[in-house]
Amino acid sequence: MALNHSNFDPITFVLTGIPGMEESHIWISVPFCLMYVLAVAGNFFLLFLIATDHTLRQPMCLFLAMLSVADLMLSTATVPEMLTIFWFGSRKVSFDGCIAQMFFTHFSFIAESSILLAMAFDRYVAICDPLRYMTILTPSMIGKVAVAVLVRGVCIMFPTIFLLKRLPYCGHSTMHHTYCEHMGIARLACADITINIWYGFTTTLLSSGLDLVLIAISYVVILRAVFRLPSKEARLKALRTCGSHLCVIMMFYFPAFFSFLTHRFIHNVPSCIHILLANFYVIVPPMLNPIVYGVRTRQIRERVTHMFSKAGGTWCT
Repeated sequence: MALNHSNFDPITFVLTGIPGMEESHIWISVPFCLMYVLAVAGNFFLLFLIATDHTLRQPMCLFLAMLSVADLMLSTATVPEMLTIFWFGSRKVSFDGCIAQMFFTHFSFIAESSILLAMAFDRYVAICDPLRYMTILTPSMIGKVAVAVLVRGVCIMFPTIFLLKRLPYCGHSTMHHTYCEHMGIARLACADITINIWYGFTTTLLSSGLDLVLIAISYVVILRAVFRLPSKEARLKALRTCGSHLCVIMMFYFPAFFSFLTHRFIHNVPSCIHILLANFYVIVPPMLNPIVYGVRTRQIRERVTHMFSKAGGTWCT
């Protein structure tokens, strides 16, 4: 069977932004820009703390560092492009540029999901089997987790590049979105995209979907252990920590899975709602993760308090 050489012709896609809300793009850009600045500042600050203080080389802090890297990649792969559409009307993106953005966006999501699972396991061991915590979560084990996160993301996302490049696009170029994603690109093709649909569906269920199930099981076991604690104060403290973690986790997964399902199976959801939620999961969790996990991690909280108290004392003198 001869190859269709039109598949490899240069293509330029046009991103429309949020359909039906074009006149409000400038106003919508303000909170997104502020959230992005907070996400970048918060995650870089967390990475700086962990890199410069050897006392923070604890397993949970190292997982937080990994999460910060994934957050920076996820938000930076999408939000700057979004803001150029909102501010300057710069909507054109090359095919290869769109593929690259799609790859890093989904890769970052898979990596973050994997890290959240590792952090849930960390909390499970810390609460349910504290005596073996340091023997299970050794530096070698954490290094293996980091490698597994990278390999898993690449293995899942690499085939999508070829699944998209094999499709003919026949001049279809307008994508109703603020950034490029797998199914958004595939739906512009003038060919059967069943393989793309089922590959995306299967890999999502077996990666992020499985992660969410395992995270839920971990927290159920953790909560059972928490309710057995003899001290009411200790129970409340653990519940507040678990509650804040679960809220951030749900804000990460719910909009992502809503976007995933509406792209494939539900077509009567207004486009503006779909796009807003798709933007939500790439910027809100990266903004909140350094705050929630940083504040709830004792070592980081103490280090930040010490830093600011020392700075305050220096300022007063």
